[in-house]
Amino acid sequence: MQNQTTMGFNDLTMETLRDRAATMKDCLARSQIITDSMTSILGSFDLRLSALESAMRPTQIKTHSMRKAHENIDKTLKFADAVLVQFDLVKQAESEILRGPHEDLESYLEAVNQLKNIVRFFSTNKNLKSSIGVITHSTTLLQKASLMLEEEFRQLLTSCSKPVETDRLLDCLPASLRPSTAHGEGGKKTHSDHNKSSENVVYRPPTLLPPKVVPLLHDLAQQMLQTGQQQQVFIIYREARSSCMENSLKKLGVERLGKDDVQKMQWEVLEAKIGNWIHFVRIAVKLLFAAERKVSDQVFDGKESFMDQCFAEATAGSVSLLLSFGEAIAKSKRSPEKLFVLLDMYEIMKEVQPEFNTLYASINAAELRESVSALTKRLAETAQETFVDFEEAVEKDATKTAVLDGTVHPLTSYVINYVKFLFDYQSTLKQLFLEFEEIDPDAQLAKITTRIMQALQNNLDGKSKHYKDQALTQIFMMNNIHYAVRSVRRSEAKDMLGDDWVQIHRRVVQQHANQYKRISWSKILQCLTVQVAGGDGISTAGVSRATVKEKFKTFNTQFEELHQKQSQWTVPDSELRESLRLAVAEVLLPAYRSFRKRFGPLIEGGKNPTKYIRFQPEDLERMLAEFFEGKTLQEQKRLV
Repeated sequence: MQNQTTMGFNDLTMETLRDRAATMKDCLARSQIITDSMTSILGSFDLRLSALESAMRPTQIKTHSMRKAHENIDKTLKFADAVLVQFDLVKQAESEILRGPHEDLESYLEAVNQLKNIVRFFSTNKNLKSSIGVITHSTTLLQKASLMLEEEFRQLLTSCSKPVETDRLLDCLPASLRPSTAHGEGGKKTHSDHNKSSENVVYRPPTLLPPKVVPLLHDLAQQMLQTGQQQQVFIIYREARSSCMENSLKKLGVERLGKDDVQKMQWEVLEAKIGNWIHFVRIAVKLLFAAERKVSDQVFDGKESFMDQCFAEATAGSVSLLLSFGEAIAKSKRSPEKLFVLLDMYEIMKEVQPEFNTLYASINAAELRESVSALTKRLAETAQETFVDFEEAVEKDATKTAVLDGTVHPLTSYVINYVKFLFDYQSTLKQLFLEFEEIDPDAQLAKITTRIMQALQNNLDGKSKHYKDQALTQIFMMNNIHYAVRSVRRSEAKDMLGDDWVQIHRRVVQQHANQYKRISWSKILQCLTVQVAGGDGISTAGVSRATVKEKFKTFNTQFEELHQKQSQWTVPDSELRESLRLAVAEVLLPAYRSFRKRFGPLIEGGKNPTKYIRFQPEDLERMLAEFFEGKTLQEQKRLV
């Protein structure tokens, strides 16, 4: 039963599947028919479209041609409008050009640019009949405009390039560097303030051109440079600004002087001019040249190489004018008094050289930088040679100036002041030494200073031998060396010579004082001694009255002679004078008191004792106080 059921179910399933397969087959057959029909229809459409396209092609070609023609007509109309506009612009530009640039430079420059654009326009459209005529006419206008711009640039620059007044320049200086007067002593630099320039001060360069003019000059220059007028711009700028710079320096007081001019001047005049020149150098570099650099930078902004060349050429004459005096001094005959002004000149050149090199950094200014460097080096060489000359001059000084009273010789005070000034300039001197070789500048300065002092002492030794009185020789040497020691001790120059030098020469002073006492007073002290054979040194037995009288008489004569002579001598230092008198009194007065006490009674009991015993110890003391006062014979007689 079960098997029958199962068999019945499978038969039913198979039958169903067959029906469905038959149905699907029938559907596929109908689909193929539809597909074939569609393919046939589409093929028919393709044929129709091809026919339509063929029919439409002539129309399309005609339409495209009409569109292109329309576009060409539009372009032609627009070009015609543009050409007409160019003709109008030519007329406008021509009117502006003929009017000139003076009234409205900005509009004038716009007109020039417009003409350039017009030339370019017609140059690219030379097929137009009017092109050549318009180009020729516009080019002629541009040439005329170039000449007018050149003239405008010249007139504007020249009219504004006025020399800077001296008072205005001085007002730009820091307050500490402003002189009391524009010339003369106001500009003179003294030894005491020669380091003033090393302060941290601010310089305010003046405005050389009106601010509203600078942009106009810039626009003019740019336009001229664009049209190839470099040479004209260069010449105009150089002439106008060079004249302005040089006249500004001349107003300040700068002169072009040569070696012969310098040689003819009195020292006082030359020294004042050197002081002024140092002042002028600072003003020129830090104010005038710095201000001119700013002008060229603004006028030729964007043309760096050209601006450098213009600046260098515009100031070359002024630099030459400024340096001529320094070169004349460096080449002139050397003399000791020139050392310190040479150092001042060297110092100012070293001070401004870095700033000068910055202003003139371009290759166009190489020669100017070299001229400043060469002068600085030449001043250093001349100063060093003068330094060496001074040592030799001190050693060989043969001045006939005599100091009859044995006081300090002018040469001594001159040399000592010289050495003291050396200390004021020690930093400059050390820098100067290093210009030529790598050495210890401190040791070199000490060495040279010591040699100068030794040269002085050698010269004084020679001068002292001219005195016939050997005692005066010792006073002369004592005075001069004491002056040197005291001056060095009281100044910072002691740092150069050292404590050992001071101590050694203090002993030399004492040696001369001792020599003076020995030469002047040993003989007179012998008058206060009597050799008594077998005596005890106290008793007067065996001593004749005549011997004692002769002793007193000889003492009186010698002391009066010494008083008369040595009262005319001078010991200018009060402390040294008193110590020398005291040293004599400490030997003379006890000896005189002792002699008078011992032998005086032999005379006092006789006839006319005051003829022999003329002085009381108090009289001698009073008269000793008159020694070394430098009194004349007439003054001494009035005091008697």
